[in-house]
Amino acid sequence: MPFFIHLHFKKLKTMTSEVVIDVQQKDISIALMEDKQLVEYQNEPREASFSVGNIYIAKVKKLMPGLNACFVDVGYERDAFLHYLDLGSHFNSYQKYLKQVQSDRKKLFPFSKASKQPDLEKDGSIQNILKTGQEVLVQIVKEPISTKGPRLTGEISFAGRYLVLMPFSDKVSVSSKIKSGEERTRLKQLIHSIKPKNCGVIVRTVAEGKRVAELDAELKVLVKRWEDAITKVQKTQMRPQLVFEETGRAVALLRDLFNPSYENIFVNDEDVMKEVKHYVSLIAPDKANIVKLYTGKVPIFDNFNITKQIKSGFGRVVNYKHGAYLIIEHTEALHVVDVNSGNRTREKGQEANALDVNLGAADELARQLRLRDMGGIIVVDFIDMNLAEDRQLLYERMCKNMQKDRARHNILPLSKFGLMQITRQRVRPAMDVNVEEVCPTCLGTGKIKSSILFTDQLENKIDQLVNKIGIKQFTLHVHPYVAAYINQGMISMKRRWQIKYGLGVRIIPSQKLAFLQYEFYDKKGHFIDMREEVESKN
Repeated sequence: MPFFIHLHFKKLKTMTSEVVIDVQQKDISIALMEDKQLVEYQNEPREASFSVGNIYIAKVKKLMPGLNACFVDVGYERDAFLHYLDLGSHFNSYQKYLKQVQSDRKKLFPFSKASKQPDLEKDGSIQNILKTGQEVLVQIVKEPISTKGPRLTGEISFAGRYLVLMPFSDKVSVSSKIKSGEERTRLKQLIHSIKPKNCGVIVRTVAEGKRVAELDAELKVLVKRWEDAITKVQKTQMRPQLVFEETGRAVALLRDLFNPSYENIFVNDEDVMKEVKHYVSLIAPDKANIVKLYTGKVPIFDNFNITKQIKSGFGRVVNYKHGAYLIIEHTEALHVVDVNSGNRTREKGQEANALDVNLGAADELARQLRLRDMGGIIVVDFIDMNLAEDRQLLYERMCKNMQKDRARHNILPLSKFGLMQITRQRVRPAMDVNVEEVCPTCLGTGKIKSSILFTDQLENKIDQLVNKIGIKQFTLHVHPYVAAYINQGMISMKRRWQIKYGLGVRIIPSQKLAFLQYEFYDKKGHFIDMREEVESKN
């Protein structure tokens, strides 16, 4: 009987979700795991600018009357695009308030006293509203993609967990996903009673059932962000100027991803861990203990088998089951996916085999869209199926798989040619990790130094570090095979180095490195460039 109960509970076990955050000097990577399988991955520079949500005081560079739009200089290499319809109905109010703020550099004009101006006409033209060199307050809604600069809006908003604050709007709207009429009325009345003058609020779905204290606390935080942004406009004269930046990169990435069902959030940096923990404790106080500091010696992504999954999941060819595979091509206009059965045996018959391969492809493709954050138009060439019920089954399977996707999407049934067309919200560029790199050991020449001399080369580097540069404590990252060679034997090579140069020499296997590649880090985890001149040039 106990055995039966154990089996029953095992069957009921739900899917486990974990977030792993890898913080490096130059960038932050965040990985979402479902049942130990990588489903979402984002990588951003630590100093990332031009991110969605950032607000700039910028200058109009060029008017385009034919497009009823203009190009705005926000400091990016390519000018940002701002359409007349994206100026927002409250553009006149913003412009007047900006003039009032900039007229006095010492004392800030109170926002509660700002006067609302008539709404912008919907059928107006841009040259009647803006002129070249004019200062405008704008927010990024789309990051730079390919050859395009950022896309802007004049409707400023500050997004929190439960609420979105919109200056100069008086509306209070509630998410349509909150179905209960009673709850919608409660939230509307509640927000009307606490919102400041000249501000509108959008109530998000997760605010359902939340107490007034929680909503009021978040509203105060959002109002403070708006006040800080305006203060920056007042105090600085440099244009273009970033006046509001989304919170720390890890928190900004996590805000979109966060779900109360997560079991663990692992972070390998103490400062970022505290940031994340603080954020989680604000939005889900009972979940603050799921944020944990990773202190292992092995790189965090290697420990959770993420590096291997990234290497296998981002190639042009993606294998998924029984020899079947996808070929994914990215073009300027769209993404193309080809489904191949590979060397599968055809015991079930052609139609059944085609259905089986296609259903597996639908599962893997849904994961790939999330993983690579592919947006725009996606065209999938499935294996031809003759039966209408099989084609319908494939369509339903794809729709079901895409339910987990946060991005807005639309899926069409298979066309006459057996093609499935998918559109998916494009906010940032598709994540494209290049897994086919120039060989770091031969640098593309096709010739390398004798590999048996590699360990001698490493010892020379260690000698330089210790005796010339004076760094006594450091970590050497090498390929796992090389690490195994260095650590083998009773008196290993690593041990001999430690006897010769001190115990500060540590060897760490790293899966992200190529076979004869190496990286040195000091005791604080900062990269030490020990590459030779010929390596640096390439």
